Amino acid sequence: MAQPVVVVDHVSKKYRLYRERNASIKAALMRGGRAKVDVFWALDDVSFEVHQGSTTGLVGENGSGKSTMLKTLAKILRPDKGSVTTTGKLSALLELGTGFHPELTGRENVFLNAAILGLKQKDIQARFSDIVDFAGIGQFIDEPVKNYSSGMYVRLGFSVAINVEPDILLVDEVLAVGDEAFQRKCMERFAALKRAGKTVIIVSHSMQSVVNLCDHAIWLRKGHKMADGEPRQVVEAYTGSIDLPERKAASAESADRWGSGEARIERVELLDGRGRQTTRLGTNEALTVRLWYACSEPVEKPVFSISIQTLQGVVISAPTNKEPGQVPDKIDGSGWVDLRLANLPLLPGVYDLSASVTDFTSAHIYDARRNVLRFDIDRKGPVEPAGLVSLGGGWVFGP
Repeated sequence: MAQPVVVVDHVSKKYRLYRERNASIKAALMRGGRAKVDVFWALDDVSFEVHQGSTTGLVGENGSGKSTMLKTLAKILRPDKGSVTTTGKLSALLELGTGFHPELTGRENVFLNAAILGLKQKDIQARFSDIVDFAGIGQFIDEPVKNYSSGMYVRLGFSVAINVEPDILLVDEVLAVGDEAFQRKCMERFAALKRAGKTVIIVSHSMQSVVNLCDHAIWLRKGHKMADGEPRQVVEAYTGSIDLPERKAASAESADRWGSGEARIERVELLDGRGRQTTRLGTNEALTVRLWYACSEPVEKPVFSISIQTLQGVVISAPTNKEPGQVPDKIDGSGWVDLRLANLPLLPGVYDLSASVTDFTSAHIYDARRNVLRFDIDRKGPVEPAGLVSLGGGWVFGP
């Protein structure tokens, strides 16, 4: 196993939150010189190791301590307890345009930032063209960076950070900005750094990027380390944890809903292969989606549909009873309609389900319920390491 190049040993970091500050000398004297202060532990007894050549993803909700951890690794912040040890040259891209002076041009800021990161003047000059080409700044390199868009800011900052050839690169949410071409270049550069034996630690809210890009992941929650290990398992644990309160909200009557109301979807159930109600299944297990409906008047040729999407809103499938020619002539009163799947090919993760009933043209909506149910797909048996659906199949080698 490669040697650890980052060792975080029982690190804690606190901030003081002032409820009431002393706005004047009189206020200070009346309070005995003391302001009311609460202590907030952004990191609380966190320990982990990152090995040379690995790409590690830090995941967790906002306020979990991810950015504080990166700043502690970068020696911007000093831990109140514990220690951080890093081996090799370290480069950090923590915020858009960190260290950029708004009145200086892009060219001047490149030389300034690269010097701060430890490059000599001749090395900066040798790499300047590569920095500008990667950032895609072009003719704007001699414009003051105060005139740059946020995307131009982060592209130039990222380009400087990776072109100093660090042993350890810290990146905070750089994949959340920039167009598709820039994000693809980032992915390719991360892969090149990995092949060169460099170590990358990134913070990302894109769980798919963490699974596809990283070979190690750490989940932080309210300053505590909750999981540390293989990316997909860590991501599954994290997404499962944020699901519980949201599932209650999604299944409540307050979920997004609209329509004329002649037919209404009263509730939605998921049934496993034995007909038992559930919200947890495994990849390729049998599933029945049951829509309970009620009509205030007869409805002719109703079209029922469901939509399964990721938590990021990516629609995976949206089947209806119209395409297979299974539309009844009329429904009245109350009842249910099932969509039966012999095997659900979704890969492990958390998914939302929406449902609707419309007229035959699908133009008139009787009832639509967005994110009416949330369910989990658990890991059961071998499945693909990344993606959204399981293709199955087998591998055959020729002579």
